[in-house]
Amino acid sequence: MPTTPDAAAPRHDEVDRIVAGWRAARTDLDVAPLAVFSRISRLSRYLEVARRGAFTDAGLEGWEFDMLSALRRSGDDALSPGALMHETLVTSGTMTTRIDKLVARGLVSKNRSPHDGRAVEVRLRADGVARVDAAMEKLLEAEQELLAPLAPDGRSALAGTLRSLLLTFEVDDPPQR
Repeated sequence: MPTTPDAAAPRHDEVDRIVAGWRAARTDLDVAPLAVFSRISRLSRYLEVARRGAFTDAGLEGWEFDMLSALRRSGDDALSPGALMHETLVTSGTMTTRIDKLVARGLVSKNRSPHDGRAVEVRLRADGVARVDAAMEKLLEAEQELLAPLAPDGRSALAGTLRSLLLTFEVDDPPQR
């Protein structure tokens, strides 16, 4: 859980120490990127713990949350396997295995589309809805705690800055899992 620093205390974190050490050790290198990416990396560890806790409390693994979440956001709780691949950034073989596992757990159903008999649609079942909703509520609660030290305008500015950086990567080359 984050703590609010004492206003009188020096405002340095572990990354400041690491950056200073590299600046001293390698004066020929521009180590400024460490100040950004080392902090992102360290913050991601806190986020991963929060995510794991929220998903575990709902009886889900991370990939299951991703799949159920994509379905829940779809509007009618149903998507084609291709649309799920696009939403979750996994390969066709991985998607087939994941759908089959979720069907076996009773979290989704897989049926022929009523609109096109050649197409398949994956649809959330009641237990899938309940679990993804519970996980999302816990996750948002945990993320609110992680962001508590930032004022709302700071949160907005950080989100905008991270969006700008992320868009430079996602436009042409989305990551594959």
